[in-house]
Amino acid sequence: MVRIQVVTWANRKQYRIVLERYFRIRYDIYVKRRQWRAVARPINIEMDAFDTEHAIYLMALDSLGKIVGGSRLVPTLQPHLLSDVFPRLAPDGPPRAADIFEWTRFFISPALRSHGRSSPVAGVVLCGVLEAAQKFGIRQISVVCESFWPKRLRALGWTIAELGDVLHHEDGDIVALLIDVTPEAIESTRLAYGIQEPVLANTAAPS
Repeated sequence: MVRIQVVTWANRKQYRIVLERYFRIRYDIYVKRRQWRAVARPINIEMDAFDTEHAIYLMALDSLGKIVGGSRLVPTLQPHLLSDVFPRLAPDGPPRAADIFEWTRFFISPALRSHGRSSPVAGVVLCGVLEAAQKFGIRQISVVCESFWPKRLRALGWTIAELGDVLHHEDGDIVALLIDVTPEAIESTRLAYGIQEPVLANTAAPS
């Protein structure tokens, strides 16, 4: 079974090798495959200004410990993508509070993507984002995402607000959302993907 491993600054040394693999997978997906020029680097890892000691990494690991998906949460009281790179996506100002985190770098291993339907691993990662947020007392999640995400998330039963208009960007049309973290969203996402139990492998609080 695929489970979500939570990696924070407090336990990063324990997951040093996994973290390195995680950043290399991000490079393969975002730089090589999606050709995001803004994050291209001369080394085969993808890290940005928000990969700091405040980041929470959610790693989807299979039964052999292989990374098959992942994502990241960053506190909005710290610099983050919406506040520092895309503030125009939220004309009234980016939501910032101790219990609001930004969600970024959602990915599924290309080999496990399903044509015409969402990958089962995507369901695990989506549930993991909500479960981790709930465990850490995160009330809402902001996200800068492709413009197809609002329809997809609402179909899963998520309560979201669009913070501004769609921006036509060189890497694709994007929009900013604010998502409520609720037990109902967790349950409806589990139901949609046939997930019977919590997906978090641990619940270590971020330092």
